[in-house]
Amino acid sequence: MELEERVALCGTHRGTDHHGRGGRSRRERVMRNVTLIVVHCSANRAGSALRLRDIDRYHRSLGWKGCGYHFVIPADGAVEEGRPLSQVGSHCRGHNSHSIGVCYVGGLDAQGNPADTRTPAQRVALRKLLERLHRKYPKAVIVGHRDLDGHKACPCFDVVREYRDLEP
Repeated sequence: MELEERVALCGTHRGTDHHGRGGRSRRERVMRNVTLIVVHCSANRAGSALRLRDIDRYHRSLGWKGCGYHFVIPADGAVEEGRPLSQVGSHCRGHNSHSIGVCYVGGLDAQGNPADTRTPAQRVALRKLLERLHRKYPKAVIVGHRDLDGHKACPCFDVVREYRDLEP
C-alpha cells in the first residue's frame, strides 16, 4: 500500500487546533486514537546544543501550552519527554489529535540547507524510541513531517524508507 493510502486510512480528526488547544475533554485526550507517529527535525544547524527546555520556552513564547512535541532527541542522543502521550501535541497541522510528535535536534547543514544531520547517538536513540512506540501503538504509521506536508523538508531524511520494518 502506498504511503498516501496508509495516511488516508489514519483519518483526520478535528477537535483541537494546531497548538493542542480545543474542545476535547480530558477523557477524550487520554483515550485518543494514535494512528501516526510523525518524525521532525528542529531545523537547527548540526551541532546545536538545543534541548527540550529551549523548544518548550520558545513554544510557550508563542502562547502554546509548552513544547509541541512528545519527545525531543538532542545531539547527545538523550530522549527527553515533552508533552505526555495522553495529550494532543502541536507539531503537524491537521494531524495533531491522532499522532505523536518526535523531534531530533538538527536538520540543517553548516550553510543552513536541509540535511540529515543526525548524530550516531541520535540515530540509535530515534530507532529505539520508534521501536518502543511501535510496540505501544502497533497500528500507527511512522512518517516524516514532509510526508504529510509537501512544502516541508523536515525531517530531512526518508523516514518511511528507513523505518519500513516498523510498518503496521
